[in-house]
Amino acid sequence: MALDLKTAVKYLIMLLIGVGILSLAFRGQDLGKIWLEIKTANLFHVIISALCVLIAYLLRALRWQMLYKSIHYQVGFWNVYHGVIIGYLANLALPRFGEVVRCSVMHKTERVPIFSSLGTVITERLFDVLMLFLTGLAMLIFQYDLVFDFLYHRIYQNITNYFIHLNYAWLVAFGIFMVSLCGLLVYFLRRRVSKKFLRIFVSLRQGFGSYSKMKNKASFLLCTVGIWSFYLVSMYFCFFAIPSTSHLHFNAAFTALVFSGFAMAAPVQGGIGVFHWMVAQSLILYSISLKDGLAYATIIHSSQVLLILILGCLSIFLTLTKPDPKQIKS
Repeated sequence: MALDLKTAVKYLIMLLIGVGILSLAFRGQDLGKIWLEIKTANLFHVIISALCVLIAYLLRALRWQMLYKSIHYQVGFWNVYHGVIIGYLANLALPRFGEVVRCSVMHKTERVPIFSSLGTVITERLFDVLMLFLTGLAMLIFQYDLVFDFLYHRIYQNITNYFIHLNYAWLVAFGIFMVSLCGLLVYFLRRRVSKKFLRIFVSLRQGFGSYSKMKNKASFLLCTVGIWSFYLVSMYFCFFAIPSTSHLHFNAAFTALVFSGFAMAAPVQGGIGVFHWMVAQSLILYSISLKDGLAYATIIHSSQVLLILILGCLSIFLTLTKPDPKQIKS
């Protein structure tokens, strides 16, 4: 998949936005003290945290394999796992690019049509969005007093102040632009519909129907809960990496998980900047200073990026050296 100049500029802008948020998050902080905390972090708990994330990746691969089997593709577990990890590696370079890359990996290793794979990917992402919504709802219900203060003073008031000073002429112009863009898109699609697009639609529909055709839905849902549970345990174990967060309990890890989930949904490579700021803000709710929150966020984010780099490079090597299924059959 070649990148044109326009797409490359878009991704570069996203990266610069992430770096900008990162610099704003660390602005005014004592970087020397933050670096000292990171250097003296307890590696044992960082490794345990990373292992929990690895288990979540394995469960994610198992869950994706279930979707394939429901639409009659008997794919190997390790090929699915390599696709998941290589997809995460691609997301570090280009946001959301990993979803396409892992479908390409499955096409190479298992000859699954890319658009059928893409339908299953979108299906499992919908369940992740549902889990993020449910965990966010649980956070609001069980920690309402704590979270409400943050949402009101740091989010609602800032947005309100922004709209008060907003030039509504620009807002109206933006609305007209979006309506015009949607109209042009509908016109273009109606003019360009062909048998090729029909085949793409059929393949996507096959992937979308993967969950409804699944016989053992309970196992799929159990894997989904397991993925998020291990992410939660990962956040919790990393608290013990530095003294300033070692006293925090699972409720703080739960809040940090929800905040990090929304951060990773941002279209920025690897959630850089947004992840650090959101996780640090979540820990402020538990009387952790911004400096210590940023140190914690940097440790857990860096450990996960390093894990993806190591596993991703290994998966790429194993995938590239694997014989093509067409060559084996011939």
